[in-house]
Formats: sequence, C-alpha cells, structure tokens
Amino acid sequence: MSYKIPMGPYHPALEEPYKLDLICEGETVRDAKLHIGFNFRGIEHLAETRNYIQVIALMERVCGICSNIHTLTLCQAMEKLTGQTPPPRAQYIRVIMAELERLHSHVLWAGIAAKLMGFKTMFMTCFELREKVMDVLQAISGNRVNYSMNRIGGVNRDIDDPAALLIMIDVLEKEMVRKVIPIFTTSSTARSRCADIGVLTNAKAISLGVVGPVARASGVAQDLRRAAPYAAYAEMDFQVPVESAGDVRARLMVRALEIMESCNILRQALTKLPPGELNAGEGKLAFITGTATSRVEAPRGEVMYSVSWKEGSNKPARVHVRTPTFVNMPAIRSMVQGARLADTPLIQASIDPCYSCTDR
Repeated sequence: MSYKIPMGPYHPALEEPYKLDLICEGETVRDAKLHIGFNFRGIEHLAETRNYIQVIALMERVCGICSNIHTLTLCQAMEKLTGQTPPPRAQYIRVIMAELERLHSHVLWAGIAAKLMGFKTMFMTCFELREKVMDVLQAISGNRVNYSMNRIGGVNRDIDDPAALLIMIDVLEKEMVRKVIPIFTTSSTARSRCADIGVLTNAKAISLGVVGPVARASGVAQDLRRAAPYAAYAEMDFQVPVESAGDVRARLMVRALEIMESCNILRQALTKLPPGELNAGEGKLAFITGTATSRVEAPRGEVMYSVSWKEGSNKPARVHVRTPTFVNMPAIRSMVQGARLADTPLIQASIDPCYSCTDR
C-alpha cells in the first residue's frame, strides 16, 4: 500500500518555499511530484519600469549567491543592443568575479551537503572556507553579497592589488586539497550517504536537458565557458570536470574539482590582468530596437537572459530570465524513484536548487 509524504513547502533542508510530494511504499520512494511557485516577486515585470541603470541593480537581487552572474548576463545582452564593447581589463575582472562567485557557491553547497549527511564537522570546515572567499569578494567590491561590479560596457571597480588576492587564492586552494576533497572522497560517511544514491543516467540527463554540474556528473561535458566563451574565458586554460556515475557522489566530485579549476582560472586571470580602462566610458546610451540574448555558465549551470528594447526608450520592453534550477528541477523525480525516504533531502539538495532564482 502506497502513501504520500509531503516535503515542504517550508523545506526541512532548504529554507525556501518548495514542496515535494513523495509517493512511498514502506521506506522506498516510488514517485514524486514537484510544486513550485509559492512566491511571486514580479522582478521581470518590475524590470519594465526601471531605466537601464536601475534594472542592473534590480536583477542583481534575483539571487543572493549568484548576484554577479545575473548582472553579467544582463549587461552582455544590453551591450549587444548598444554596441558597447568592454575593454580587456574589464573582461578579465568579469572572469575573476565570476570564478570567485563559483567558489562561494560550491563551498556553500558542500557545507549544506555535509550538514544533510549529519557531518557537522565538515559543515563548519566548509563555512570557514566560505568566509575566506567572501573576504576576497569584499576586498574587491566592498560587499559580501551584492557586489555592484558590472555595468554596460565594463565594470565599476578595479582590482588594485592582484598579488594580495593571489595569496588568498593559494591559501584557499591548499585548504581544499588538505581538508575538503580528501574527506569528501575518502570518508566512510560521505561514501555511504552519496555513492549510488539519486542516480541520473546519461540518457536521462540528456532527455531532461539538465545543465551545469548536474549534467557533467552524468557524463554530459557541457560548459559554456568552453563551448561558447564570453568575457576573457577564451584566453584561459582549464579543464571541465566530468563524472559518469550520475549519483550524489559524482555531483559532489564535479563541484569539488571545479573549485580547483576555479582557483586555476583565478591565478591565470590575476597574473595576466591587462592594463587599461575599466569600461567603455560615460555618457547616455542609445539602444536599438530589437531583442538580444546572453548565456553564461553560472555555478549551477547555464543562465540565459533575453532583453527586448524599443529605440528611444530608456527602459526595457521585456527582460526574461531562464535559470539553471528551473531546468534541473524536473530531474529530481527521476533521482528519487527507488531511493530510500531518508535519502531524499540529500538527493534533491544535490542539484543545488535555488528557488529564489526560480520564483521571480
């Protein structure tokens, strides 16, 4: 006899409104139904009432963890409509901020995953490392969350002392190599809670169109930084970590290896940071009539912005956002089928969901 267990809408693992109805037989999950849309903030509608400067500040608040990525994607779309080209130094600074944000997101997720495993010591270790990343972000922008770095045609702030940031990156990388990766890869707690749990096969990942670390953990070598380079990524030498198991451990490993690659990219960008201007200059911008799109590899996967404008207006006619969580969420149903009920909080958290991004 089957029965239904509701998980949410105030989620026990994620403090965001989201609901998962689990259809169980005994302790085994047979099926699941996902419910979203408990919040409506109307951000995309509000964007139509803001000018091109205000809309950047607005879209930075779609998500706290990925705030920089949202403004980067938005500004790249608006640069297509205005003909603005960011100078080389600005492109490098955009890469630096994007990779620091990736570090922040992945280390934060690792801490949450450890907490869900009951691994409290690892949780505190990850959050200590997260503070180091936030110290670097604060040193550059003056802020720990919303950085206000991006603008149409470039960035707002410079990196005055790249050498000091390199020291911080070295410390962070050593901590990851010494503590986080060995514990997650060798600990019996991590193995028993993650290996062969929440499997998403390669074929299912492709059919569902998942993105980011979720896709790469199922053998889909998909990364926009390599496939469709933006900013200064074409000048960076890095690997795209890919695993084939498709379970929670594979998703954990992809993110852990991406942390190392982010440190590698940051070291290159800070070392090769070119001199020059930070943006294309001041002055009123002239938008053409049309629609422009922009795609960026956020920590959770591909973010896409579509921006429509009418010539002569200083406000967008439409701003539409597609976030990675929106396309990754349907995969949870496949992951939990056949799983133990006790494993479902960790399984759904393994996609690193952000319902702030989804419920706009």
